[in-house]
Amino acid sequence: MSKLRILYAATEMNPFLQTSKVAEFLQTLPQAMQERGMEIRIFVPRFGLINERKNRLHEVVRLSGINIAVGDDEKPLVIKVASIPNAKLQVYFIDNEDYFHRKSVFVDKNNKFHADNDERAIFFCKGVLETVKKLGWAPDIVHCNDWMTGLIPMYLKTTYKKDPIFKDAKSMFTVYNHNYTQKFDEGLLEKVKMMDIDDSMLTELLSADCDGFVKCGMKYADAVIKTNEDFGDSINAIFNEFKKTKSISTVSPDETLLDSYYELYNQLGQ
Repeated sequence: MSKLRILYAATEMNPFLQTSKVAEFLQTLPQAMQERGMEIRIFVPRFGLINERKNRLHEVVRLSGINIAVGDDEKPLVIKVASIPNAKLQVYFIDNEDYFHRKSVFVDKNNKFHADNDERAIFFCKGVLETVKKLGWAPDIVHCNDWMTGLIPMYLKTTYKKDPIFKDAKSMFTVYNHNYTQKFDEGLLEKVKMMDIDDSMLTELLSADCDGFVKCGMKYADAVIKTNEDFGDSINAIFNEFKKTKSISTVSPDETLLDSYYELYNQLGQ
């Protein structure tokens, strides 16, 4: 039995919200790893489509109240928590009124991409790391899922690398398909920056789109995982770009999935 501590960060999770395959994956994998002896924490955004009453979310006051910098702005961080039915797993929700109270995920009811999705991603990534510090829980592996979590591996290698909570943490980034081609505004790099980060570390984000977040995650993660999906041209181009410098593992959604991840975690955690 493995005693690794694994922190999961993802865009969504069943049974709270599902708009993509990420939610199914996050419903299955953490519970299976906990059953194999690993210690688990899960973080997702508290998107406005999540029914707080139905899912019994409640605020954790001792973890809330931090201000998270996004560029020149500072936004208050609210942390909510809920338990997964029939599993001894707690899920932490990153919340902020400006970013997560609208009744949509990345596009509005007219299918228009939210102009501040970059800021929402930055707030989420920073919020996860700051909350884990407050918890005082040192993860062995930080498993990031989907483009919205793509900054976490970089932050772990820079701003947080000397922090006692994260100094031994390794990061894993799983790439999923997405169809977002919209551009973020030109201030993206300045919003992303934290201590020990300069422009030379952010070249992947110069495209100012979701693919840039994927590239950033792949560049800085200690392990990159490719799901067994039919990826679009832009994501396939990213894989081709990185395969010369990164070892990319493919994990198939079949009966070997849980064993594959269990082995990957133990290899990375050694």
